Amino acid sequence: MTLPADVADLIRMLESAGFPAYAVGGCVRDSLLGRAPHDWDLCTAALPEEMVRVFAGEKTAETGLKHGTLTVIRNHVPYEITTFRTDGNYTDHRHPDSVSFVSDIRVDLSRRDFTVNAMAWSPSAGVLDFFGGREDLKNGIIRCVGDADARFEEDALRILRALRFAAVYDFTLSPDTDRAVHARREDLGRIAAERIRTELVKLLCAPAAGRILRDYPDVMAAIIPDLAPMLGYDQRNHHHHYDLWEHTVQGVENVPPEEDLRLAMLLHDTGKPGVCTLDENGEAHYAGHQALSSRIAARVTEALRCSAAQRERVVNLVLHHDIPLRTADGSPATDRRFLLRKLNRFGERDLRALFQIHRADRIATGYTSPEREDLRLRQRMDALDALLADRPCFTLKDLAVKGDDLTALGLKGPDVGKTLNALLAAVIDGSLPNEKAALLQSLSAR
Repeated sequence: MTLPADVADLIRMLESAGFPAYAVGGCVRDSLLGRAPHDWDLCTAALPEEMVRVFAGEKTAETGLKHGTLTVIRNHVPYEITTFRTDGNYTDHRHPDSVSFVSDIRVDLSRRDFTVNAMAWSPSAGVLDFFGGREDLKNGIIRCVGDADARFEEDALRILRALRFAAVYDFTLSPDTDRAVHARREDLGRIAAERIRTELVKLLCAPAAGRILRDYPDVMAAIIPDLAPMLGYDQRNHHHHYDLWEHTVQGVENVPPEEDLRLAMLLHDTGKPGVCTLDENGEAHYAGHQALSSRIAARVTEALRCSAAQRERVVNLVLHHDIPLRTADGSPATDRRFLLRKLNRFGERDLRALFQIHRADRIATGYTSPEREDLRLRQRMDALDALLADRPCFTLKDLAVKGDDLTALGLKGPDVGKTLNALLAAVIDGSLPNEKAALLQSLSAR
């Protein structure tokens, strides 16, 4: 392992003062996997007051000092340094009721969640691995340290963290951890929605998200009950080869790994079971499922405490997820007027997202190929790029006529807005050029 210079120096300062110190947790895991760590956490035998003395000349933050954590800030980067400790009971199933400082790093590592996160390293001692973390990394296994039920009883969020790590690293769960995840999934109801959301979106955007969604649908339904009716649901429609959950999972897999898009695909068909009707041949139809799915998406994203902006965007993407391939008159979706209308309605960012969602939704039917849908997507994106290169008018701010021009002609109140929108529609449709003289002339001709 190669430590950043500042991390190596912090360890050296503690060791020079007589206190063993190590890099610990995720930074060790990622380094052993050949990945660049996102941050570096340290642990030490030094007590909090001893750390304060060692780093008296450094910029520090002491907000976690009563729990044994001192944050040292070097070059604007915070490094958390924590005294070896053992945790008391977890009455609230989230935080230990108390912590006790210890001198043995093995005791400290034994309280951690998974073996791959329970390793430490220093230049002088090398890797400390008391629980088989290196072997589990080699074999691609997520395993709780000690008894899995006890680890999940302490903090049920570890259930979702286990799945998130498995999705990120494409690992599998050990048999005992797998059993405990299924058995204790309802304990996730104790966890704050913000913590659930953080782990969920990381899972959804991970490389192995699809496999985890397939293997643990019961856990997904425990955190989002609106998913439960989709599990094993036979769509009974000749346009769909898969049941509703498999269709959803494939949809998630086939959109770019961005939070909003993957949340939208997870929720895009949640309304189907609630609107299902059968025709005389027994085939199912789902008229209105977009609207119901969007209402469910609104409820779910609010329950997950998503930001207002994210809630609005996900709901809108769900509502319009089946943006058509052709216009009402049969023109292709690469038609200039079609694209201008959609740009006016959704904006460039969301229109591109809807094209991606439509591609994923089509692939997930099982009746078209990724290659075919990739071609359609490229055609749409290329047409959009070419159109935007011309800097077309598709919003009121781009219109050559402004409100003041209309009030100068004597229009007042709501008539100003109505007239501006009518002129914009005429420009988008191509019946008028976006030129001030022509637009005003069209008004005088009325």
